[in-house]
Amino acid sequence: MLKRVFALTVLGFLAIAAQAVVLRDDRQVEVTITKPPQRIVSLLPSLTETVCALGQCQKLVGVDRYSNWPDSIAKLPRMGGGIDPNIESVVAVKPDLVLMATSARGAERLTALGLTVLVLEPNTHADVQRVMRIVAQALDVPVAESDRVWRHIDAAVNAAAQSIPAQAKSQRVYFEVSPAPYGASESSFIGETLQRLGARNILPASLGPFPKINPEFVVRAQPDLIMVGDSNFADMSTRPGWQNMRALRTQRVCQFKAEDSDVLVRAGPRMAEAARLMAKCLTDKANDHAKGQP
Repeated sequence: MLKRVFALTVLGFLAIAAQAVVLRDDRQVEVTITKPPQRIVSLLPSLTETVCALGQCQKLVGVDRYSNWPDSIAKLPRMGGGIDPNIESVVAVKPDLVLMATSARGAERLTALGLTVLVLEPNTHADVQRVMRIVAQALDVPVAESDRVWRHIDAAVNAAAQSIPAQAKSQRVYFEVSPAPYGASESSFIGETLQRLGARNILPASLGPFPKINPEFVVRAQPDLIMVGDSNFADMSTRPGWQNMRALRTQRVCQFKAEDSDVLVRAGPRMAEAARLMAKCLTDKANDHAKGQP
């Protein structure tokens, strides 16, 4: 009898071990997930969107305050900001997996409280594909499915690039992500998308992905086109020297409403939609210029 119980116990441990998956996250920490998670907290919008793109939205039990897509997550509990999550709120919903950004605080505290924490933050196109694969493995979704989702995104970005007429290519672009001002450089996922669309970025990769910019740098660079969210645009003309910038004088500015800005600044499954928004901006402003309109 004891031998039988022992054998069953060993088989049980072996079954658990067979289910377990060990993943290396962006802290270079090995995270062991013993069984497919059923209660997930996501504390970064791009990770929330990735979970949903992989068909696992129904397993989310909490998100950060900025996660707002898809609509099905609207009623989920909010767990604070992506950088400063509310630890008590996260613990209270008893998640078996917490997804959060490298820039977030609290990963060590949540781990110490017994939660499984996977820290991931995509910053490039390659990162989006890599992170999607890791999340798929964590959620017991076939990697083939994450690869299928990525191929769809990549093909749609290519299609957006092919939709742009030749006269709209090679425009020199300044893309502002926040009003300090911070811009998106060549090395950011936004910069990579612009490059694939045939645009030229005034912010070199050497500045880092999202550098804080001296406003005079943009004036000296004289971009052909500015891409910016509505909320950032309001004070642009009051910055020293900016009222004399050609792009502002001739209204060669694409102002994106809040919901479109969310799409543009998230490195995740909606990058194809972001590419279409940028392609439309490049095409529309090039056409206006050709017609002699501002």
